[in-house]
Amino acid sequence: MAKVNFNNEDCFVTMERMVKDGDKVGIILTSPPYATSRSNVRTKKALETYNSRYDICLDNMSEDEYVDWTIGLFRMFDEVLEKNGVILYNISYGSENPNAMWRIPGAIIEDTHFMIADCIVWKKKCALPNNVSHNKLTRITEFVYVICRKDEFKTFNANKKITKIGKNGQKYYENVFNFVEAPNNDGPCDLNKATYSSDLCLFLLNIYAKEDSVVYDPFMGTGTTAIACHIFNKTQNMVCIGSELSEKQVEYSKNRLGELINSMSQSLEIPFVYN
Repeated sequence: MAKVNFNNEDCFVTMERMVKDGDKVGIILTSPPYATSRSNVRTKKALETYNSRYDICLDNMSEDEYVDWTIGLFRMFDEVLEKNGVILYNISYGSENPNAMWRIPGAIIEDTHFMIADCIVWKKKCALPNNVSHNKLTRITEFVYVICRKDEFKTFNANKKITKIGKNGQKYYENVFNFVEAPNNDGPCDLNKATYSSDLCLFLLNIYAKEDSVVYDPFMGTGTTAIACHIFNKTQNMVCIGSELSEKQVEYSKNRLGELINSMSQSLEIPFVYN
């Protein structure tokens, strides 16, 4: 099973400590806040009644604020990602902030050392209806951007197998298609109504992770990335590091992982670190 290190803090704090300690990660796998919540008093009141998207995050930055925040985030990623590492970054859009998803890739390319190496289309099991719109289509897909440093485009890590070698030494690789069908999430809860999909995370880990990879999720939420790492890892050499602002979601994740271990008849104890 993967060794899990949860940090109950802002991801910038976690990454600053990584930089100070000289720690590196091989994969950053995450679905960040989308900044698509409405910015009004009703949203703030929703936090108190567990009717918001997250238990402590309003997720309502303006479009410009969201772009600037993302640039700062990726500059920190550059500090902690090891050479030839990869970022697997899921992002969507909403009616409150429709341009953000399209501005983010451009901002990453223009203002950081990173580039978009691939784009994986994730088809969900259930569509998100826009039944009140006369001209917007019902969304059933999201994107996962595969991101690497610009100078590592030809060398970043993946697990594609060689199928044959030509007479001139040319290597041919298996097809790994940039399309996946996976559930929308692992089920919402009062603390987080936008949980991630462990099936999707497993698909991504199978392409990009090694048994001894260090995987970082800066927005761990209810622990979906950790769940996927636990299922993926067979040698107990993988490390999964997570950052999460919500203490309640960290505790929820701990319990969730414990239940998974019991259901898989595992006896080893996962170490959790709270800062």
